[in-house]
Amino acid sequence: MPSLIKKLKEKLAKTHHAISSRVDDLLKYYKEIDDDFFEELEEVLIASDMGMDLSLEIVESVKKRISEKKTGDVGVIHGILRTEIISKMDTHKQEVATPAVILLVGVNGTGKTTTAAKLAALHKAEGKKVMLCAADTFRAAAIDQLQLWADRVNVELIAQGEGADPAAVVHDAIGAAKARSADVLICDTAGRLHNKKNLMNELEKINRIINTQWPDAHRYVYLVIDATTGQNALMQVKLFSQTCDVSGIVVTKLDGTAKGGAIVAARKMTGLPVVYIGVGEGVDDLLEFDAEAFATAII
Repeated sequence: MPSLIKKLKEKLAKTHHAISSRVDDLLKYYKEIDDDFFEELEEVLIASDMGMDLSLEIVESVKKRISEKKTGDVGVIHGILRTEIISKMDTHKQEVATPAVILLVGVNGTGKTTTAAKLAALHKAEGKKVMLCAADTFRAAAIDQLQLWADRVNVELIAQGEGADPAAVVHDAIGAAKARSADVLICDTAGRLHNKKNLMNELEKINRIINTQWPDAHRYVYLVIDATTGQNALMQVKLFSQTCDVSGIVVTKLDGTAKGGAIVAARKMTGLPVVYIGVGEGVDDLLEFDAEAFATAII
């Protein structure tokens, strides 16, 4: 845990500054806790993209705990705020049963392709036989990008040419995975076809292929969202949840934004667990989400 917190503090520096540093500024200004202090604290949380409703809920909980402690000491705020943020999330360690098919879904630009490779590296490090599937055949250079990553993490990639039927690619990948006794097959999917209906129909078609060709495989659907889009990412969660049986959320690009509070909002508003977070471009920069470590790093 200490090493994880240290890494998170480094990688989440922008979010830490947006929340913890601004709270520190409030503590220097206010000698005692009053309504003005809480109003400004709410603004700090909203600015980190926790959303207005959730920010108000957290501040009201902090108020209540301060009242119960019968103290006006501003020094207790950090610990109480951290505890409240942890209470809005949970640590959901995803135990992947094998054989498994993992589908990565989400709009273009969220980092699905790199996440697929990093996830492959994580499972490979656990001693599993892992294969990748390039089912995003619509985005230019997506296949080449995934091939470069597959070579980098030393796992086999099943792919066809650009413009191929994604479901056909998944069909071939399942056949190869079964033939090679793979433990985990990770499929990178397209983020946008001609319209929303086409995208969702394509995902449904892929799911039917899995049901037919590998019914015994455990299926996990991870929705990949970009932390830099903040509250807009929540709309993507809603959209994909309507069509896919989403298992969990992967939040990427947290190192490049001060809007890390969107993680708390995503968990609270959707009920879906955050299973992994992306904090950089390195192979080892996809981390299993730990609520306590995350809250400690930002507060």
